[in-house]
Amino acid sequence: MKYAFLFILIASLAATSCNNTDKKPKDVSAIMRDTAQFTTIKWKDTALDFGARKMGDIVNLTFVCTNTGNKPLYLYEVHPSCGCTLVDYSKAPIAPGQTGKIDAQFDTKKSHSAQVHKTIFVHTNTDDPARYLSFSGTVISDSANAVKK
Repeated sequence: MKYAFLFILIASLAATSCNNTDKKPKDVSAIMRDTAQFTTIKWKDTALDFGARKMGDIVNLTFVCTNTGNKPLYLYEVHPSCGCTLVDYSKAPIAPGQTGKIDAQFDTKKSHSAQVHKTIFVHTNTDDPARYLSFSGTVISDSANAVKK
């Protein structure tokens, strides 16, 4: 009997912890396939350069987009190209005329010293649903700094 209670408790905790609290509709994938729900998007920049940064620095970048269409815009999937970059993005639908953003945080200590070029894959409900945003710069190691002095 106590095992049944324990099972029910664990199952109910698992069910409530899996509730999606995002403001996305339940079936965004259906919107992504329905061309009548497509909109248009304009990016302020699709490529950013962070310049030269020391190994160990954290680089914060923001990509801004505007919904230039007449349907809500969904940033459906946003994935960085590697584990050295974390992303956070507008998860709520972006109304026509409004802006959304993707914040990227690049950890230079998880990279190598040299010129770097990283990408972020973005999937949206537009005619061109797959978009690659990119950023680049130079990571300078401490040993390179010591040689220059």
